[in-house]
Amino acid sequence: MKVAVIGSGGREHALCTFLKKSKKITDLYCLPGNAGTNLIAKNISLNIDNFDEIKNFVLSEKIEIVVIGPEKPLVNGITDYLEKFQIKVFGPDKVSAQLEGSKIFTKKLCKKYKIPTAKFGIFGSREHAFKYTKSSNYPLVVKADGLASGKGVYICENQDQAEQAINEIFDGKFGETNELLIEEFLKGEEMSFFIISDGSNYKIFSTAQDHKRVFENDKGKNTGGMGAYSPSKLESEDLNKKILEKIINPTLLGLKNMNSNYKGFLYAGLMIVDNEPFLIEYNVRMGDPECQTILPKLKNDFFEIIEACVNKKLKNIDLKWSEIKSLCIVLCSLGYPEKFENNVEIENLKKISLDKNEFIFHAGTKIENSKIFSNGGRVLNFVVTSTDFKESREKAISMIKKINWKNGFFRKDIGYKVIK
Repeated sequence: MKVAVIGSGGREHALCTFLKKSKKITDLYCLPGNAGTNLIAKNISLNIDNFDEIKNFVLSEKIEIVVIGPEKPLVNGITDYLEKFQIKVFGPDKVSAQLEGSKIFTKKLCKKYKIPTAKFGIFGSREHAFKYTKSSNYPLVVKADGLASGKGVYICENQDQAEQAINEIFDGKFGETNELLIEEFLKGEEMSFFIISDGSNYKIFSTAQDHKRVFENDKGKNTGGMGAYSPSKLESEDLNKKILEKIINPTLLGLKNMNSNYKGFLYAGLMIVDNEPFLIEYNVRMGDPECQTILPKLKNDFFEIIEACVNKKLKNIDLKWSEIKSLCIVLCSLGYPEKFENNVEIENLKKISLDKNEFIFHAGTKIENSKIFSNGGRVLNFVVTSTDFKESREKAISMIKKINWKNGFFRKDIGYKVIK
């Protein structure tokens, strides 16, 4: 069977890696891919914002299933577009994708279906937003409405920080906008909770803990993610039940009432307060780097799960997971998430020999004349699975040190909440 993965990051390299293991796949493509996917799939240099170009390639190559990695094409309606041409797509439609495409859409859904979330206000002008923040308790959270690659969230400790955040959002830092969101700051423990759905049935697809802040001890600006571990230390049968009943089920019902049956991965970013879940945000695809930590624990043929989803047969699949501890550290370009230099050669990758429980997933890389260069802020993902999170982290750091890339930096404290 011919399969294509859309995207070019570490998540897409991980998706390709575990799809490639299936004996059912004869040809695997990655559009456009990176230096890592180039080793296991056929990279196709296409503009993933040009749906017509993608459709023409998929039809000409007789590709049978398309797996969408990143959020932007989903929010812009790639699933709806490709399905018009009888192409099977793993990923939600445009209506469902608004869960990530608009934080305000999600908050309104929460209000209508009584989904627990932080108290919030929606503001269409600086003046009204400024007025609200003057009478608010701090810290509070200011959010851009649309897609912002994980960077459109400001945790403000005082009025000055809140006004700066409001000005940056309305000045168009994350694109043109008429509205922003201000919400209360919830004190608790974060948790990333995943399901996979075929539009009729869904199953839990593990948990993780992301590390958003750029520096150790959770300091500095938000990023796309500096590392992750799986499973979350908070995971329990009791909490899972609450999350499904209070958050996931009413969300899927709300979408169904909009004639949208959710298909694909759904990622709920949660805050757990006194063992009660609150929804912080939704992502309508696998997390990055959570995907890189979760897939190594999966015992099933990953492609069989994807195939079951696009054919509405997920109920026939019994997901099986290893009990191992998985941890990912992201190696970034110096300066990320602000200005950084691209096109810097990464010389020592070939010196590393990987055990079966060690992975290097390429995120922001490209290959030129058989040499690998940086091509983004988050460059490489180092993932290790073992029986112990501390061991996983030590081995991941050891791999990074072997590469000795002078233009990179990473957090050495990934997993600090589960490593004593």
